[in-house]
Amino acid sequence: QVCVVFSEELMCWCRALVESVRCQADGYQLGCFLVDYAKYCSVASENIRVLAGAFAKIPHRAKKCRLHCTKPLTLHIDYCENTAKIGPAKRWDTAAIQHFRKLLE
Repeated sequence: QVCVVFSEELMCWCRALVESVRCQADGYQLGCFLVDYAKYCSVASENIRVLAGAFAKIPHRAKKCRLHCTKPLTLHIDYCENTAKIGPAKRWDTAAIQHFRKLLE
């Protein structure tokens, strides 16, 4: 369900999908995906509101997607044999993400 959250980074109210809820000492923190900005953010539970009827029908500007058949790779270094090979990884590393974003721009 899409709701409205206040983004501290953008300093405005945004439509968002709540993806996770974490309990903290001062309340709950919600992990959200901003559907009009394609950003992830963390929001305090007091900064969430129900989305008004007509606004819920507006299409999202951002969609979550994946690259078809593209798997993350990383550099595996073998210090004993003094070699380096590119191989599969569980997650994309930061350098690869930054490089991909630059290619998109």
